[in-house]
Amino acid sequence: MTDFAAIDHYLEQHLDESIAELSRLVAQPSVGAQNWGLEECASLVAEMLHRRGFTVQVLPSGGAPIVYGERRGRSDKTLLIYNHYDVQPPEPLELWDSPPFEPQVRDGKLYGRGVSDDKGQFTARLHAIDALLALDGELPCTIKFIVEGEEETSSEHLFAFVENHQELLKADACLWEFGGVDHREIPMQYLGLRGICYVELWVETAKTDAHSGLGGSIFPNAAWRLVWALNSLKGSDERIRIPGFYEDVRPPSPRDIELMSALPEVAEEYKQRYGVKTFLKGLTGGVELQLAEVFEPTCTICGLTSGYQGPGSKTVLPARASAKVDFRLVPDQRPERVLELLRAHLDAEGFSDVHITDLGGEPPARTDPDHPFVDLVVRTAEPVYGAPMQIVPMVGGSGPNYPFVHTLKLPVVTAGAGYPGTLAHAPNENIRLDLYLKHARHMTRILKEFGGE
Repeated sequence: MTDFAAIDHYLEQHLDESIAELSRLVAQPSVGAQNWGLEECASLVAEMLHRRGFTVQVLPSGGAPIVYGERRGRSDKTLLIYNHYDVQPPEPLELWDSPPFEPQVRDGKLYGRGVSDDKGQFTARLHAIDALLALDGELPCTIKFIVEGEEETSSEHLFAFVENHQELLKADACLWEFGGVDHREIPMQYLGLRGICYVELWVETAKTDAHSGLGGSIFPNAAWRLVWALNSLKGSDERIRIPGFYEDVRPPSPRDIELMSALPEVAEEYKQRYGVKTFLKGLTGGVELQLAEVFEPTCTICGLTSGYQGPGSKTVLPARASAKVDFRLVPDQRPERVLELLRAHLDAEGFSDVHITDLGGEPPARTDPDHPFVDLVVRTAEPVYGAPMQIVPMVGGSGPNYPFVHTLKLPVVTAGAGYPGTLAHAPNENIRLDLYLKHARHMTRILKEFGGE
């Protein structure tokens, strides 16, 4: 019988060493959107795996390098672990209480850009591996790591990499990059991610801006042109007006509705956290709100740019206007199909002059909530958190899980050290040290049971 008391003791005694290693990793900038420090961070990740006896390859992807590591274990089972080393830009810098790439521990939390998304998840897993190697001398199962550097920029090259390296990545199950507890401190199991199609729409009506007094009544206005095009995408009833957009939407199953119904009420928490007073389409809460949040596709204007936005006035007629728009997709929608439908719609509505720049996309994907590996991860959480994980069949965010589910045909599960106040993507991103330790403890139990011990 496994002596988890000894394993837990090791993890507690060596926690400071693991946090120091995490701090070193966070101190290495690796901002995907700015192509800042990616190769250096990949080398550091490779070094960390190599120190633990992993056979390591730093492989080209067409973009940021992908780090692959493998170490054989006692059983013939193989767990593939996906993480990423790239992080979001740290701006606005003035809103950080400490510099984003100078990690600091305050009040039981470690602060720094990427500390939660995703570097802390990675090093917590290494901490668990350290404990097993120190006490057993070997791993209970074979572990393969794939650590990419483009997750924050839509994993542009990951899909082709997985397709071309199926034998290398062959495994029995996959542990995803994130996870954690909700506001009740209950660990959550997120089994699906929505897809995304992210575009920039832009229109140019002249070669230069004009005086609004000169051109206001005789020149086309790029800002109005774009606003009218955007207005054609969605009605005030929140229904997306692109013909064919909903054709591939698969509604939630009875099992999905059952699992969503078991989740805690979120309406009041959302109102308090985000300051919203009402929800769209008259929704007030309950399972209807939760189903709409993740099982309905969206069309969101993420940003608008045109003309003059500085202080005071400037009477200008803008020659160019642009908007960033994302479509969150649900099974079985595909981003390439949405692009086709969007172009056809704009053309049919008389907006053939509105250009579309594809900024990346990923299809939705999900894992069967009744898969045995899901049950294993859910059960092994209970001795660590005092409760089994609660299953969430789909979440609203997106990620590159599609090739792992559909190409490698793996069950993809989540487990991690996140919590609602982690502030990923925001200033003062942080990770709680107690949850970091709990994730490492949970990992040891996952690996032991997965290996049949």
